[in-house]
Amino acid sequence: MGVMGAGVGIRLGWAGLLRKYVVEPAHMWWPNTLVQVSLFRALHEKDERRMSRAKFFLIALFCSFLWYAVPGYLFSTLTNISWICWIFSKSVTAQQIGSGMRGLGLGALTLDWSAVASFLFSPLIYPFFAIANVFVGYVLVIYIALPIAYWGFDLYGAQKFPIFSSHLFTNQGQKYNISAIVNDKFEIDLGKYEEQGRIHLSMFFALTYGFGFATVASTLSHVALFYGREIYERYRASYHGKPDIHTRLMRKYKDIPSSWFYILLGGTLAVSLVLCIFLNDQVQMPWWGLLFASAIAFIFTLPISIITATTNQVIELNYFPSFSSFNLQHEI
Repeated sequence: MGVMGAGVGIRLGWAGLLRKYVVEPAHMWWPNTLVQVSLFRALHEKDERRMSRAKFFLIALFCSFLWYAVPGYLFSTLTNISWICWIFSKSVTAQQIGSGMRGLGLGALTLDWSAVASFLFSPLIYPFFAIANVFVGYVLVIYIALPIAYWGFDLYGAQKFPIFSSHLFTNQGQKYNISAIVNDKFEIDLGKYEEQGRIHLSMFFALTYGFGFATVASTLSHVALFYGREIYERYRASYHGKPDIHTRLMRKYKDIPSSWFYILLGGTLAVSLVLCIFLNDQVQMPWWGLLFASAIAFIFTLPISIITATTNQVIELNYFPSFSSFNLQHEI
């Protein structure tokens, strides 16, 4: 509970300190938050028009619930309509190309809204330029880079493994037994790992890791090029008293002092350091790991928040911190 509470406190501290960069600017509009605002207005505002917002919301909710029963329970095939797989039902290559569940999904359709919103949530929330950007990137990676690497060059023996999978494999294409290479403390046993053999990834999963690292550099460069000047001007304005019109309007509401967030952030970091030092066996994180994670948060929280606030796309940094901390742990 202490670790969870400290984590929440650190996140709240960062959020409060960055609000003048990602909350006060009018064009930081947070599309996903607008959906919640619209829902609250529909439930609470009174509308004297022919059909109120609340009534329309209830009708849409009822209709969507009824339709979900069709692909969800009565006719699950509607979740993934792969006509290429139907025509070439005995072809492995056709299954890899056409399957929307275990392949590239070329030509696949779905009539299940939960499937549509499973990857990037509801597409109705996103601005068009963000959807177009994702679509172009998807085509370049899934329909061009992945087939060339898998069928064209057979990189790293890719055809031994499924083209689309997040599992780990042996060099013979069998699923890797992770429990055989870890001890009772879930730490890797290098001797057993050498005996079991190297871990292999599917080509899709390998490209995911590669582009995950590319995301780190592209996030920083995108924000620096398109929002760097604004960040600098807002930093100067915070000390010279030059707020924009949106900020002046928000001044009508009583603000939370920044000192509260400094105290919250500093206090939770201190508590987290104490837990890492004196309860290391339970927390399983060295003190330098906490400082390293805090440094990553300090560098990337603002860029990621700006991208999320303007495009509704959440940038994942799972691969970079995991890889970096693993290397640091074996160097220190």
